[in-house]
Amino acid sequence: MAVAQAGVRKPIPFDVHHLDTLLDEAGIDVLVATSKHNVQYLLGDYKFFFFEAMDAIGVNRYLPAVIYQKGKPEAAAYVGNSMEAYEKELGKFWPQSLYLSTWSGPQTMQRAVEHIGKLGPGVRRVGIEAAFLPVDAEKELRGGLSNVDFVDAYFALERLRAVKSPHEIEFLKLASERVVESMNVAFGQCAPGKTKQEIAETLRVEEVKRGLAFDYCLIAAGASLNRAPSAQKLAHGDVVSIDSGGNYHGYIGDLARMGVVGNMPDAELEDLLAFVEEVQMASRRPIRSGAMGASICAVGDKLIAASPHQAYTHFMAHGMGLVSHEAPRLMDGGPVPYPGYDMNRPLESGMVLSIETTMNHPRRGLVKIEDTVLVTEAGCQGLGDGVRGWQHTAG
Repeated sequence: MAVAQAGVRKPIPFDVHHLDTLLDEAGIDVLVATSKHNVQYLLGDYKFFFFEAMDAIGVNRYLPAVIYQKGKPEAAAYVGNSMEAYEKELGKFWPQSLYLSTWSGPQTMQRAVEHIGKLGPGVRRVGIEAAFLPVDAEKELRGGLSNVDFVDAYFALERLRAVKSPHEIEFLKLASERVVESMNVAFGQCAPGKTKQEIAETLRVEEVKRGLAFDYCLIAAGASLNRAPSAQKLAHGDVVSIDSGGNYHGYIGDLARMGVVGNMPDAELEDLLAFVEEVQMASRRPIRSGAMGASICAVGDKLIAASPHQAYTHFMAHGMGLVSHEAPRLMDGGPVPYPGYDMNRPLESGMVLSIETTMNHPRRGLVKIEDTVLVTEAGCQGLGDGVRGWQHTAG
């Protein structure tokens, strides 16, 4: 939510009251955000183009930082690289204080210490992103602020991003739609003799042509469950699973679809994918604002447990946004381990979820569907729901 504050250069692109509440709950007086995704979020979809694909420069690295004092947005600061003066000229920044002269993590923290020193004697606890603060930069920050306590601000920032704004939802919708459009083209190239690497490269090109930043392609073919792009050649009748992430302005479209090489799927394959699709659609039914987070996995797990495919099929649901696997946290455990904080908490309209059913069939190979779903007041909306069912080629 954009909020106009007196004395601030441009509207603040997030809910100030929400952030202040989260920082208060965490006991944080001043936030120092250093991850690319949170800096982007706090600055309102801003990333410095020069370092978008790399961080290393000279003998250190680019490390931007947003400094925010609880309850005082007018005292916020941004620390960036010298070349970001170009972006300043274009009016990209809302913080009043800008330190655009750094070329390393320690230099960034020197500017952070300098700014925090101007905020007065009430700063007792500083929130940092422990997983995104290099050792040399952290040493500089702690050395310059030896009279304060440091706490991890990851949780507060994750909760701030949990409910997506309309423009974030549009970014996720575009990313999801363009990923499945690209998959449709890639499946059309799945001819006998083509390699998995060639199909993955086709997908990459198609995603980039549609304005996405290509993240990855997991591709399995035949009876193999190996999903690395490789020199493995496709054969007539092979089952092909494509699972890809592509992002738009950093917002991730992560979906999986199925194909078969050279002919129509047989009756067994039709039944296998129909079961996976049944689990996917049934797990959407409880999704709505106010529903408990655990209700989604409860449906998927129950259907799988009652099926003949229980031993080799699993269901997973998680939040999506600037980070793959973010709030809401819908599971305890899983392949990406974190506590299921939202299992017994209500979903909120504007949250975006990934739901996925994966069947590692012992004879037919990998059969998987992954969808991106928006929580609404009355239910849910699929983002990028196209290219369902078995895709096939005539080759």
